[in-house]
Amino acid sequence: MEHHSSDIARAEETIRAARVRFVNLQFTDIMGIVKTVGMPIDQWHNVLEHGMWFDGSSIEGFARIAESDMLLHPDLATFAVMPWETDFPTARVICDVYTPRGEPFEGDPRHVLRRALRCAWDMGYEYYTGPEMEFFLFKPHPGGSLLPLTPNDEASYFDVSTDQAHPVRRQMVGTLESFGITVEALHHEVATGQHEIDFKYDRALRTADNAVTLRVVVKAVAQRNGLYATFMPKPIARINGSGMHTHQSLWREGINVFADPAKDYGLSDLSLHFIAGQLAHARGMSAILAPLVNSYKRLVPGYEAPVYLSWARINRSALIRVPQVSPGRVGTATRIELRCPDPAANPYLAFAAMLMAGLDGIRRQLPAPPPTEEDVYHLDAAKKDLLTALPGSLGEAVDEMAGDPLMRETLGEHLFERFLSAKRQAWDEYRLAVSQWELERYLPVY
Repeated sequence: MEHHSSDIARAEETIRAARVRFVNLQFTDIMGIVKTVGMPIDQWHNVLEHGMWFDGSSIEGFARIAESDMLLHPDLATFAVMPWETDFPTARVICDVYTPRGEPFEGDPRHVLRRALRCAWDMGYEYYTGPEMEFFLFKPHPGGSLLPLTPNDEASYFDVSTDQAHPVRRQMVGTLESFGITVEALHHEVATGQHEIDFKYDRALRTADNAVTLRVVVKAVAQRNGLYATFMPKPIARINGSGMHTHQSLWREGINVFADPAKDYGLSDLSLHFIAGQLAHARGMSAILAPLVNSYKRLVPGYEAPVYLSWARINRSALIRVPQVSPGRVGTATRIELRCPDPAANPYLAFAAMLMAGLDGIRRQLPAPPPTEEDVYHLDAAKKDLLTALPGSLGEAVDEMAGDPLMRETLGEHLFERFLSAKRQAWDEYRLAVSQWELERYLPVY
């Protein structure tokens, strides 16, 4: 893998200035879990030139034992010092995964997104995304147990006086900035103990890298403050869950092609085709965007999470929303917001699926249905019957994904089959387990 001389020089200067002793090579498995292999700094130049070997058969969904050798090649644009590693200064760099033949590994989630972005580029577009990352902070009990869950505060949306995590979020922002991530907003969310940090909208590969980095940073900073951070979509019943609402737009030669101020909602015909494509594949990509059994306990009526396939401007119960744009930013800030992804999703796979679904709508010139500005949770039964719902469980979502050829094309045969297999196994384990709720409800009666 070739490196730009400017990236090499920047990394070398960072190593000198911070007196870096170790470098962590990072990548994600198919579930989006960060994997790391560290090395002393004296091995850095060797890795830059030749990559680093690792055993792919030990990584979720990567390879069988007979084909286990894989190579990590660092992307120097992601090189940064980890500020909490103070005893032995350590940097991290996100890597692409290659086969021994020097080809990109088909099971590497980052490669899946790169391939989708090339499809957009071949059609003349660049894909921009901006995920809103929500998470909970909990107080561990003496001995380290998290159960029963104790939120770190009793605050609600935008609260200040009862928001005990305000200084912790500031530490998180400072740490994110040291990774080159520009944070645009931070605040307490609706549920007790729930928080949100939003960073700058950018090209999709960069924002996927940033989303992965944010999850690592949030957990590390929380731990240093005696807290536990989780991106689990619905850790507590009967309150809001955590989403990863994702803002999206396509650009061509520096122009936002979603924008048309002369049209309704300020949206171009092309953007409506993109919306139609995402609605057409929403059920098929649900297992990628909401990948846990727990995800479908968030996607229920009443908690600002979408349930039905619809789009709108002011209606936050819609699957796709068109955010308001300041008058001075019409034409640049026009975008759509997909509200079903949650922060447990692998951002590389999620963005790839979302992009390919939208591009399919453009290719086929799919018409967008009329917007639904009514709160769909409170529609009468006759009107609800006209709407299609998202899958109600991971089992249903996996079946929908298995029947969507575009998702197979997007992920590639290797990753598609392994992803489905892992999700089917998770669903079977959940389906066969006997829960505490069942014991408490039925044991005293039957």
